[in-house]
Amino acid sequence: MSRKRALIVDAAHQAFLSGGYAQTSMDSIAKGAGVSIKTVYRHFENKDDLFSAVMQAACSAEPTEVSSTDHSWFEKPPRVGLLLGGATYLRHALSADQLALYRVVIRDAGRFPELGRRYTEEVVKARNAMMVAYLDRWSGSQGWKVKDPLGAANTFAGLLRSGWFEEVVLGAQEIEEVALLKHAKGVAKQMLILLESKEI
Repeated sequence: MSRKRALIVDAAHQAFLSGGYAQTSMDSIAKGAGVSIKTVYRHFENKDDLFSAVMQAACSAEPTEVSSTDHSWFEKPPRVGLLLGGATYLRHALSADQLALYRVVIRDAGRFPELGRRYTEEVVKARNAMMVAYLDRWSGSQGWKVKDPLGAANTFAGLLRSGWFEEVVLGAQEIEEVALLKHAKGVAKQMLILLESKEI
């Protein structure tokens, strides 16, 4: 059963990335996986459910540079941890699969609002939860008074997704490790200023 489920998720992944959400049918996914349409529906209620599984699989996949589950930065003090955490976030968000997935959501979410909601649930909230936990881990020893941990996590993600990141997503810049680290370093400094100011 788990092998068939994996085949279906892989076929759906390929279909969504090549044809988009709107143009992909459950029949074409079944065909791509080499299973019957009944088998697809035995594992997934509908296309939204299947897209969620694709997002979960993409989020747990390993980009070439770093595992998306690499949280070694979590135990590092903020001057180092925020930089490493930011770099990990960027490497994962800018991996080929994540970029392709994000572009599918952006392209089709206007017609299928559930797509945006699922992306937020499966991807955005999971990323933010790690940052909330990091802030909780270090707030006491650093003397931070974080009024809104989730808001602070959103701020960190927003800073990471601005400037250079947006240019890469739009294809105006290449993904280069030196530029990625420079961007992560700048964001880490800005975040530390905000945290130490007790205004976040």
